[in-house]
Amino acid sequence: MAEKAFIGCNGLSISDEIRVTIAAHACLLIVNRPSSYYPKLRQILIYPDSFVVQRDHVDHIGLAYRTREVLAGESWSEGQVILSWQDTLAGAAVVDDGQNVAIHEFAHQLDQETGSANGAPMLKRRAQYQRWSHVLGTEFATLQARVARGAPSLFSDYGATDPGEFFAVISEVFFEQPGAMAEEHPALYRELSQFYQLDPLSW
Repeated sequence: MAEKAFIGCNGLSISDEIRVTIAAHACLLIVNRPSSYYPKLRQILIYPDSFVVQRDHVDHIGLAYRTREVLAGESWSEGQVILSWQDTLAGAAVVDDGQNVAIHEFAHQLDQETGSANGAPMLKRRAQYQRWSHVLGTEFATLQARVARGAPSLFSDYGATDPGEFFAVISEVFFEQPGAMAEEHPALYRELSQFYQLDPLSW
């Protein structure tokens, strides 16, 4: 709280409630990890509600176009996390629905410690990467297949977007629905428990 800048956007005044709520979620992800805390993170920007961003795209034939997206949160590798305060509060209020925008975006920050968010955060030992890649790669492919055929899943369909989003989505479920995750995806649960150095089933 003392070293990261909390910045209100669109007229939002930053209060101790905002700082503590967001910092508590951020610290939950690193409470037992011996590394420094979010070393690249400099600013946390908070909007009162969902916010609109414009994105430039180029399609497969080279046509450039711009889209507008309404977001509840975003994480930038340049050292910023952007959050909707209303969505952050909603995520904190319901602790067992597997949806928490603060956990999601700070998981991205951990992923981005190694560069872009690609679902391969910094692990303790080099030997862990092969198992991590196998387990998460298999689960990611399974989620994509389920989404393609419209089958239900413990994980949000958004997790099938790319490996980076998959890691953030499963992190939300790990902290908020550990029992269901351990039962339905035991290998994935073990990987996240080892990565986060804690076991939410024991809480």
